[in-house]
Amino acid sequence: MAARPKKSATAASAKASTHKPLPTAVDAPKPEEFSFEQEMMAYREMLLIRRFEEKAGQLYGMGLIGGFCHLYIGQEAVVVGMQMALKQGDEVITGYRDHGHMLATGMSPDGVMAELTGRRGGYSRGKGGSMHMFSREKNFFGGHGIVGAQVSLGTGLAFANRYRGNDNISVTYFGDGAANQGQVYESFNMAELWKLPVVYVIENNRYAMGTSVSRASAQTDFSQRGASFNIPGMQVDGMDVRAVKAAGDYAAKWCREGKGPFILEMATYRYRGHSMSDPAKYRTKEEVQKMRAEQDPIEQVKHRLTEAGKASEDDFKAIDKEVRDIVGKAAEFAQNDAEPDASELWTDIVR
Repeated sequence: MAARPKKSATAASAKASTHKPLPTAVDAPKPEEFSFEQEMMAYREMLLIRRFEEKAGQLYGMGLIGGFCHLYIGQEAVVVGMQMALKQGDEVITGYRDHGHMLATGMSPDGVMAELTGRRGGYSRGKGGSMHMFSREKNFFGGHGIVGAQVSLGTGLAFANRYRGNDNISVTYFGDGAANQGQVYESFNMAELWKLPVVYVIENNRYAMGTSVSRASAQTDFSQRGASFNIPGMQVDGMDVRAVKAAGDYAAKWCREGKGPFILEMATYRYRGHSMSDPAKYRTKEEVQKMRAEQDPIEQVKHRLTEAGKASEDDFKAIDKEVRDIVGKAAEFAQNDAEPDASELWTDIVR
């Protein structure tokens, strides 16, 4: 039998040239100029998350919070900025570093803290704990303990929006570690194939569960993780709430116009370990201190306002007192609320 003739390089190139080119990275828009009211709102919301997480860390150390507890300290600008870009009806879903997302969507600090301590007044009636609480009222669909599980679920939320014909979008958060999970890419393929309105927010805090991205990821530009599916992406300064808001506006508009999914890689940083049990010996104290000193998201807002003469140290002290009072009240409620009755073991389950 005669050998099958080989295709020439020219023919192969001609065929390849007919394929749609892969998308390139989208340049991030300039950070949005905030009004005084926007700056103060962002400052307060980020400070609330910071103080809440500090208190949660204290309660964990006292043995009042059991199981795992992953703090969001340092990453506050991501959720606050993204929430400023959303509208009523949009959905939010995330992984297990979730307290900040809950507070940003407007969930009660009392209810979140009570869930952390396993009390009746918690959002999952004390049965979910840190990693598993939800609020249908605030369109917050969890808190998920399985790494990457929320990506498929968030894609499903987007499918429901497209099916219903509304213009709501799903904002699906996951980290640099979860970005290497296989189900993430199955979700990407489906989302682009069906042009689903989902913004994938990759919170790249550099270390996943304790391994730097340079050691764990062949492609460290996470904004281009959807390139083979023709999903555009953008790298964003996740420590600047104004940059996050501007990028969030761009991605939300893209999705609402029916163009399909969009990826936002938020370059951010967590000051604490992966969880409360992580001593974070894989990085230096000097690195953390440098980030705090030069890029802290809360201090950036404070600096802008004081430099412009729009707010004084007394103004910030007043906000801090207000926030500390809210967090203190939440902690008091969580410690004094009753534990769930034993009969609750049999509710909210399928048998």
